[in-house]
Amino acid sequence: MQFVSMIDQETIQRIMDAARIEEVIGDFVSLKKRGANHIGCCPFHNEKTPSFYVSPSKGIYKCFGCGEAGDVIGFLKKHEHYTYPEALQYLARKYNIEVHEEELSPEEKQRQSERDGLFHVSEFAQKYFADLLWNNEMGRAVGLSYFRQRGLSDEIIKKFGLGYCLDEWSAFTDNALKQGYSDTVLEKTGLTIFKEEGGKKYDRFRGRVMFPIYSISGRVLGFSGRVLSSEKQAAKYVNSPDSDIYNKSRILYGLYQARTAISKADKCYLVEGNVDVISMHQSGVENTVASCGTSLTTEQIRLIKRYTPNVTVLYDGDSAGIKAALRAVDLLFAEGMHVRLVLFPDGEDPDSYAQKYGSSQLQDYLAQHEDNFILFKTRVLLDGVKDDPIRKAELVSETARSIALVSDMLERAEYIRQCSHLLHVSEDALGNAVAKATSQVRQKAYEEARKSEQGERRDEKGRSEDTGSVADNPPVAVAASPLAPPSEVERHLTQLLLNYGNHTVSQDFVDEAGKPQSAEFTVAQIIVSELRQDGLAMQHPLCQRIFEQCALMVDMAHEVDTSRFMNSSDEQLRVFAISLMMDTYSLSDSWRTKGVYVPKIEDNLMQDLTESLYTFKSERIAQMIEERREQLRTASEDRQRELLAEMQQYTALGRQMQQARNIVIAPHYSSY
Repeated sequence: MQFVSMIDQETIQRIMDAARIEEVIGDFVSLKKRGANHIGCCPFHNEKTPSFYVSPSKGIYKCFGCGEAGDVIGFLKKHEHYTYPEALQYLARKYNIEVHEEELSPEEKQRQSERDGLFHVSEFAQKYFADLLWNNEMGRAVGLSYFRQRGLSDEIIKKFGLGYCLDEWSAFTDNALKQGYSDTVLEKTGLTIFKEEGGKKYDRFRGRVMFPIYSISGRVLGFSGRVLSSEKQAAKYVNSPDSDIYNKSRILYGLYQARTAISKADKCYLVEGNVDVISMHQSGVENTVASCGTSLTTEQIRLIKRYTPNVTVLYDGDSAGIKAALRAVDLLFAEGMHVRLVLFPDGEDPDSYAQKYGSSQLQDYLAQHEDNFILFKTRVLLDGVKDDPIRKAELVSETARSIALVSDMLERAEYIRQCSHLLHVSEDALGNAVAKATSQVRQKAYEEARKSEQGERRDEKGRSEDTGSVADNPPVAVAASPLAPPSEVERHLTQLLLNYGNHTVSQDFVDEAGKPQSAEFTVAQIIVSELRQDGLAMQHPLCQRIFEQCALMVDMAHEVDTSRFMNSSDEQLRVFAISLMMDTYSLSDSWRTKGVYVPKIEDNLMQDLTESLYTFKSERIAQMIEERREQLRTASEDRQRELLAEMQQYTALGRQMQQARNIVIAPHYSSY
């Protein structure tokens, strides 16, 4: 795997220049040409009527059914679950572009060489342990028989690459050293433990069955080994220590094998142990993963979120399992996940239940016993409250904090309604507690988003922060509240900025001597100048944000760079901008062969721009006059005089605009 920081910018630009979005998406979606665009059924949601548009000229796609939008890299990341560098590598292979790497410093070369060594020895170890399991007498007698006793088939054992490490002090290490692997890589991966006194060495996983842990792309990162002896001092499971390629808090066991099934089912089952994962897969529930010997972490949740926002947590029905489930809930909701829970009968876990009742009954049990996580948590905690008013108040606050983490407003309201009945408190009381907790959540998310945005701005070359490593840590996304659509004129002016901002038009004006002149300006320069001149702003927040960023580009004598919006970390802004850039109303080329010609915006760009600015200003002036008329009703006498003066000024400005206009042509925005 190449890291994007190693690919030189010239090569990245060559890849992006060569990539034709309709060709790339056409490999995965059946597209038909319709005018300037291509259209097909969206691959991200089920639909019968095509609403998925691809614009070759703009290099973007947009689904008007589910709202998914982006560029060619965004499509590959969403559809194929690639990281940014993996998407670049895919495009480079598709268009036969040789990837050139920047010259690395000696220190960077050394680090990369060491990482490669860790990968190589880990992959060697997996093959070595698997070979012992199948072909060594002790491996078959001890390791393979153990897996078969657990009810695992040979097929599933091979699917997960399971193995066995001989119960000898240094059998694996001696073999690895003979193959040319160094003490350094053996020690850094944790496969071998070296003792300083006497130079002794021994295998970390001796006498254990081996569970290799894979990256999303299928590379071996580390191992989990289960002891088979009955020695009390021996830990039941031993995991690889953290290294440059392995961090257990950022890895999910089974994700490599489960990722396709998770996407297809749009759901992920989360269990506790490695054998639970394997048993679930063998029972046909392949969309199952587990945390790697650690409590659930934010990084692990974000890995799941690449494939689905829906998680069902499966835990043992004993008290320890219930406590583990309660610890996970807030982390999951904080990341915007939709969470449900299945508790198995006391003494059972997914593996034992599957072994006892079979795959069919296991799947039936999962379907019939899914419970709402917040309601479950409230019921469990309520059992310990009884009639204690202090503990009940604490429970209300605890429940409110959990509900506040739910990003969907309607879902949050339903939780308030149901939990208020469980807690025997009014909906208003619980709603107020949730509102308070929600403001705290939003403040925290806002601060994290600002930190993320500041980091993005510091990246002057515009490189992605996504290195493709197992330590991917995407920025926290602030849950976006739904916004009303913009007015037609604000929508159209913003479209002009995005689609035609860099187009040049000729504008007539009068110089200081009173002589008529003509000069060339860009559409963006004219829009920015006209709105600033009259001190006007757009009312729709997203339109205004796009205007402000375009104005900043104009101030810096730059062209309008639409990629800033297409690749924005703000999901709401990104989708909104792409929606405006995507023109779905274009005439088929076949009409031109019949002599039918429909003028395009660029054919009369200056007239369209003039009419749009006039309409926008007229509407804003009318709104400001109406706002002041409303204020007159309750204003003091002094304030009334000020408001009347302002109304006269705006009325005079409106007349001046009308007089400066020779002919009034109302623009028909819906045709755009």
